[in-house]
Amino acid sequence: MSAGFDVNRIDDVIHGRIRLGIVSYLSTVEAADFNELKALLETTAGNLSVHLRKLEEAGYVTVKKSFLSRKSLTRAQITKTGRAAFLAYLNEVRALVDSHSIKKPELPSAAAQGQGRRRA
Repeated sequence: MSAGFDVNRIDDVIHGRIRLGIVSYLSTVEAADFNELKALLETTAGNLSVHLRKLEEAGYVTVKKSFLSRKSLTRAQITKTGRAAFLAYLNEVRALVDSHSIKKPELPSAAAQGQGRRRA
C-alpha cells in the first residue's frame, strides 16, 4: 500500500452500506421520498430512519416532513456539506484502490485459444 493512504480518512458516517446507498442516490437526484429510498435500498423503515438520522446529525442530508392528503411525506435531500463529504469519500476509496498494484492478467492470443486452427 502507498504510504500516502490512511484508512482513517474514510468517512465512517458514509461508509456503512445503507448510508452509502442513501448518499450515493441523493447525489444523483434533487430529493427522494422515504418510501423510494426504502424500496431502493431494500431495508426496513426503522433501519432507514436510523441511518437518515445519523446522516442528518452529521449535516450530510436534510429531512423534511410534511403532509399530502393527510398522509405523512418524508423527503431527504443531500446538503452541500454532504456532497463535499461524499466526493471526499470517493477520493479516499479511489486512493485505496489505486494503492494496490494489481496487474491485469495477460490474455492468451487468438491462436493459443484455438481461433487460428483450420476446420477439417
